Amino acid sequence: MMWYFYIIYFFAGGFLANGVPHFVNGISGKNFPTPFAHPPGKGLSSSTVNVLWGFANFVVGSLLLIAVGSFSLGLTFESLAAILGALAISLFSSHVFGKLKEK
Repeated sequence: MMWYFYIIYFFAGGFLANGVPHFVNGISGKNFPTPFAHPPGKGLSSSTVNVLWGFANFVVGSLLLIAVGSFSLGLTFESLAAILGALAISLFSSHVFGKLKEK
């Protein structure tokens, strides 16, 4: 496997993890920050925008997984790269959005 496949899997995991809070808040009818809010990433977007943004993240993440190499579920280097990407964006999001909720 080419070395850069692991980077692509990492970003796939990030997109998939990023889709979760947007999609969950959206289908729960809650507003949540998106890049389309004013100011971007700090203001709140509607629940509809969040559903669409979450779904778009799921699509991009899934396409990255299936477009590169032969991704399979299980404990492999490929799945580890995707898991690390999911963990990285999750920790980043909790840090950024946690600061917004404290204010």
